[in-house]
Amino acid sequence: MMLVVDPASHVPPYEQVQRQIEQLVADGTLPPEHRLPTVRRLAGDLGLAVNTVARAYRELEQSGVVETRGRHGTFVATRGRDRDREGALAAQQYARRLRELGFDVDGALRLVRDAFG
Repeated sequence: MMLVVDPASHVPPYEQVQRQIEQLVADGTLPPEHRLPTVRRLAGDLGLAVNTVARAYRELEQSGVVETRGRHGTFVATRGRDRDREGALAAQQYARRLRELGFDVDGALRLVRDAFG
């Protein structure tokens, strides 16, 4: 992931990082589920304070661009069409497996309803 922070810019460094990551996600360079560098690593790579990168990540998470999974890291969120595509893929895999187990549609739907509570 190539990010550049311009120290002479009137735009705060956290916002520069945030905007560049948003653009990389929007143009598909960073696909859904892509793991971002740790806050400390990216701060070191860019020569920024850890709190600056942490703020950029917080802003990105609040806007739904990324999601933090505790100790597992920060990942590009699955959104919109990507979410629908991922859901369709999961449904196909689920249906294939339940067919293998001998379930019919009604049985599979019952299991889904039970899983959703």
